[in-house]
Amino acid sequence: MSRNHEECLALLEQIRWGGKPKCPYCESTNATAYKNEHRYHCNECFTSYSVTVGTLFHKTHVELQKWFVAIHLVLNLPGGISVRQLAKEIEVNKNTASYMIERIHKAIKEEREILEKLINTNEF
Repeated sequence: MSRNHEECLALLEQIRWGGKPKCPYCESTNATAYKNEHRYHCNECFTSYSVTVGTLFHKTHVELQKWFVAIHLVLNLPGGISVRQLAKEIEVNKNTASYMIERIHKAIKEEREILEKLINTNEF
């Protein structure tokens, strides 16, 4: 896992927004960045958001580095990866690994383009 959390957030922002934050609630690009955080304040609908809102990463307590490795393993291993194997690989418990695999499979249907860009730009 070669990227730190800040680098993962920056990469996700670049892939998802192309460098221009976009509110997931009203789709406005009129936002103000919070200092020292990867969060934004929408100047149209007045909500606070980060790049993870509306993605499989939203409201999870698993580090993005672990998510990126899990996505890589789920998408690239022939026949997929078992829950126990993923848990061991990214050092989470089996319930967390099962939850992650489930969310990744759901996201494959909804967010495939973002997932593939993550895999293509990540170093493992």
